[in-house]
Amino acid sequence: MSGYRKLGRASNQREAILKNMTTAFVINGKLETTVARAKEISAITEKLVTLAVKEKDNYDTKEITVSSAKLDAKGKKVLITKTSKNGKPYEVVDREVKTKTVQVDKPSRLAARKQMSYWLMKSHDSEGNTVNPVNKMFDEIAPKYVDRKGGYTRVTKIGARRGDGSEMAILEFV
Repeated sequence: MSGYRKLGRASNQREAILKNMTTAFVINGKLETTVARAKEISAITEKLVTLAVKEKDNYDTKEITVSSAKLDAKGKKVLITKTSKNGKPYEVVDREVKTKTVQVDKPSRLAARKQMSYWLMKSHDSEGNTVNPVNKMFDEIAPKYVDRKGGYTRVTKIGARRGDGSEMAILEFV
């Protein structure tokens, strides 16, 4: 017996379904699907949350210099006039240099991000904003489960689907 459910699909279709549903589950926190799919997504998500909890604080902060265009009151770039070597005037965008503190992942956290990005794809929330579920895992989900040793998800059976009678379940974070 193999280590996963085949879900009645070819491998590429099964992988696409699981990636999409795992992404939707991480973004929304709740998912209604068949029991077999819920158990498979639960197993995947458990591993991802464990990885996020383990690597949650494994980063350094670093100050970098950032150059950005100065903006006027209307939000347009401020231009200044300069003179070239042959005496012709030209306009250049006026820039300001700032120092900014950024978060730099250590190698093991970067590897964890890459593993998560295999299952989690950038998506949009209900308002249409772009959401990166990998960032959501590290910033929102992992801090909730720092003291927990496992069992981050719950599969609750809700009965048979009306159309084909397949057993349905709700998958949610504990």
